[in-house]
Order: sequence, then C-alpha cells, then structure tokens
Amino acid sequence: MTSTAQDRSAILDEIGLNGQNKATLGRVLATGNVDKATERADGTMEATIRINPDELCWDPSVLVLPHGGDVELTIINDDLNTHCALLPSNGDRKFLWLVNHSRGRAKLNLDGPGYYWFSSPTGNDEGRGLTGAIVVMGDVPPEARLDRPAQPRP
Repeated sequence: MTSTAQDRSAILDEIGLNGQNKATLGRVLATGNVDKATERADGTMEATIRINPDELCWDPSVLVLPHGGDVELTIINDDLNTHCALLPSNGDRKFLWLVNHSRGRAKLNLDGPGYYWFSSPTGNDEGRGLTGAIVVMGDVPPEARLDRPAQPRP
C-alpha cells in the first residue's frame, strides 16, 4: 500500500485538502500515506491498515471514506513490537490488541462527515503513539448545521 508523493498529492487534491487551511491533516500526520477505502456492492466500505516494521506510523495514516456508513477495517501489525488500535465508531470506540505479527478486524459505523482520529497509545511509541485519521466525505445534513455564515468550499 505504499504510495508515491505524486499519488498522495493527487488524493489530497481530489478530496480538497491541498489548499490554504485545508492541509492540516498533512501537517499533523506527515509521516504516513493517504489511501481511500473501497466500497462493496452492499454499500459497506473496507480497507486495510498496516503497522510496518520500524516505521512507527499507520499505513495509510489518513484513510478517506467516500461517505458515512459502515466500514470494515483489517488492521495488520507487521512490527516487532506490540501495538493496539483505538478506533472511533458511533456509540462506542473499538479496541484491538495487536501483538507483533498479528492481525485483527473491526467493524465501525461513522455516519457523518468529518475527521475521526484513531491511535495506538500503547507503549508511547516515540512520545506520541501512532496517530491516524479517517476522513468521511460528504455534507452535514441541514438539521445538524451550525447557524453561521457560509464557509468557502473547494
């Protein structure tokens, strides 16, 4: 799942995170790749996220979902150290314990657009843990919008 800088740039451009005030994720999570989840015929999305040996970051560190809904993640720990995955999901967070060279699966529901953070806080990996984000594309429904002036859109 290794992407080149050109691939990363194309994805950031496609999802609108490449302009002023839009590249925050790229600055915060500058040590990993960006990838998109695939969508099955039933609408469920799926993706694989890895912890590569000695890299201390998720691959990808930014996962993009085309819309809100259910996503099934396969998390693979290829590292020589034990990690965990603390994942967002509506109703309750999910936790996977990942001993070295193991894998786990998590079913999440992220029903609204936005940024959802995930991490591996175990062992304080080099002082910050492994940090990643799931970006859910789409517009907030009218009933959930804040009463404020219109914001610039890409």
